[in-house]
Amino acid sequence: MKTSKTIAAVALSMLAVAGVVHAEGYEPVQPLKAATSRTEVASEAAAAARDGNVYGDVVEAPPVSRPSSRDRASVRAEAVATAHAPNQNLDRRAFANSEVPPQFRTARP
Repeated sequence: MKTSKTIAAVALSMLAVAGVVHAEGYEPVQPLKAATSRTEVASEAAAAARDGNVYGDVVEAPPVSRPSSRDRASVRAEAVATAHAPNQNLDRRAFANSEVPPQFRTARP
């Protein structure tokens, strides 16, 4: 009984392997068929290099400075205070009804 089951399992596995081998076909890489010649491509590349970066108008523009009513020290102090706040990483979506509980709103010592 054991031998017949073993033979049946081997036969089924051989059929499965044969099916996989038969199913996997290999198609070689197709040769490249270029529409333009090397000289045409080289001349187009040279023309594009002479034109420069047509999409780089933002890069070529000078930086815009905007005056601010706040001084540098106050902005830095506010950034440091926010970075050191114990509840800076709280997300209200993590709490029930998307509301931060009052014990998390107050600053801890």
